Amino acid sequence: MSQTARIIAAQDPLPVQVPLATEPLGVLGSFRSARRNVLELIPELATHVPIISGRTGKRWHMVMDPDSNRRILRDALDDYPKSDVTKMILRPGIGESLFVAEGQHWHWQRRVAAPVFTHRNIANLAPVMTAAADRASARIAAAEGRAADLFEEMVTATFEVIADVTLSGGEGFDRAAVHRGINAYISETAKVSLLDVLGAPAWIPRLNRLFTTQALREMKEVADRVIDARRDAGPAPVPDLLDLLLGGEDGKTGRRMNTAELRDNLLTFIVAGHETTALTLAWSLYLCAFDQRVQDRARTEAQAVLQGRAATAEDVPHLPYIRQIIDESLRLYPPAAFLSRTAQKQDRLCGREIRPGDTVILPIYALHRNHELWPDPHRFDPDRFGPGRKPDRFAYLPFGDGPRICIGASFAVQEAVIILSTLLSRFRFGLVTGRNPRPVMILTLRPEGGVWLTVERA
Repeated sequence: MSQTARIIAAQDPLPVQVPLATEPLGVLGSFRSARRNVLELIPELATHVPIISGRTGKRWHMVMDPDSNRRILRDALDDYPKSDVTKMILRPGIGESLFVAEGQHWHWQRRVAAPVFTHRNIANLAPVMTAAADRASARIAAAEGRAADLFEEMVTATFEVIADVTLSGGEGFDRAAVHRGINAYISETAKVSLLDVLGAPAWIPRLNRLFTTQALREMKEVADRVIDARRDAGPAPVPDLLDLLLGGEDGKTGRRMNTAELRDNLLTFIVAGHETTALTLAWSLYLCAFDQRVQDRARTEAQAVLQGRAATAEDVPHLPYIRQIIDESLRLYPPAAFLSRTAQKQDRLCGREIRPGDTVILPIYALHRNHELWPDPHRFDPDRFGPGRKPDRFAYLPFGDGPRICIGASFAVQEAVIILSTLLSRFRFGLVTGRNPRPVMILTLRPEGGVWLTVERA
């Protein structure tokens, strides 16, 4: 922490932060930091400047400049595909799905999947979110007068949502098996290896990714069985995401997804769809407990709109301050806090030479806390996103941007507003002394130790 940051912290406590690097780490230091918390690789200097370059095995550049981000994510998209390390981490779990694929293989999958996430389809799925909010309220009410881990509660709630909207019939769907597979995948396969840090070629095997775990295999087998059963049975009266994907085809070629392609994309939506929203909700609740004035203002808004019931899709436009809290939470604790690309061509970013093969990193965590882009960036302030206040879209990237912007962003925001507003209208949350969450990123930015908050009736 810089001297200025220490002075601010002493005067006005700030929400929990990642301890960024204040000195060169070297190869072994980088490896240890990456295994412990990928974000600890980021130099503290990255919160003050537009670009940092270095070499740890191979040349790398960290970019915190909106104009350069626009080039990487939109204008020169094909020149900056996902890095080999990113693909090696993701492929064991989600194959060549929409999130990993490049070029034409990505384009045709995107054309098939995009209609699934129209505003109408997302709104049609909202009753599942409302029901999950009610069930979460019932569970949390049982903890009244004591502390509860709200991260675990939000994981439960959002997994219920994604399971129901993905596989509404639940036929042959072993939720426990899918959960085991996801946790096994994140706990080991998704960790960075020393070979990754050294920039070793992708063809050199990484031991932690050499064998697919039994839990991961079981998860894929469950998904395959469900897809085949649904294909035989036909769509439900109100189609869920699997029905919509099964019925989708590429408008240009007429191509449809086979079972493996459906499974990989379905697992992408399940992993990303519940994990990231659970994190957004957990961090939002932590921040509301951190600043009771914000929580009181949000509760007043939610109670006025909801009048004791759980929120619905129709309520979302009438809960603007709840949405601001979510936006600010995504700024301070973006689930996808560290993006990595591999340059394919000679280029210049912020006046810096970029060579083919260089790793180009978008450290979203540092971008969202850069002092050149955000005033007092470590402070929690939902009014940054108030009426008439809109940041540069490439300075704020919780869902990425450009053609590869997160396809489920609207789904995630709707779910987060529905659940957060329902909970804040019914409960008051407080911090537990000595049990602050620790922001740690392996695959996503998780609160290590959970989000333990006291629970009282509002």
